[in-house]
Amino acid sequence: MPAFITFGRVLFAILFIVSGAFKLLDITATTQMITDKVVIPGMLTGYTTELEGITGMPMPQMLAIAVGALELICGLMIALNFGARFFAIVLIIFVIAATFTYHDFWNQAGAEQKNNIVHALKNVSLLGGLLIIAGIGRGPRSDPTYTDV
Repeated sequence: MPAFITFGRVLFAILFIVSGAFKLLDITATTQMITDKVVIPGMLTGYTTELEGITGMPMPQMLAIAVGALELICGLMIALNFGARFFAIVLIIFVIAATFTYHDFWNQAGAEQKNNIVHALKNVSLLGGLLIIAGIGRGPRSDPTYTDV
């Protein structure tokens, strides 16, 4: 049974690993996607301007790099079973934010709405898997009183 859990965790993590890698390999498209959907609150413009000056990159590009790295690193850590509980919780927060930002089917109609409902439901399923990983953590502990019948 532990082999199934390991294999399932690796298969589950592949989505985040590949998605993060694609985002990092095409920063221009990722930056454009963030520019189209994400609005930085006005009260943060002072901080974002300062960060842009320090890095020499626009905020959407910094967010694109951060999102790609977050998905890639969290996916790898879950696949390798290193800090799986922590990285699953990080991805839970990320998936919730991404779902509300990018799959806002309640603001759409027609085919676009149906497509985004499917994506939102996919993300709800991902949340279920992440909750299982967060609940199990590194996996079952050895318990001498436990007998598998």
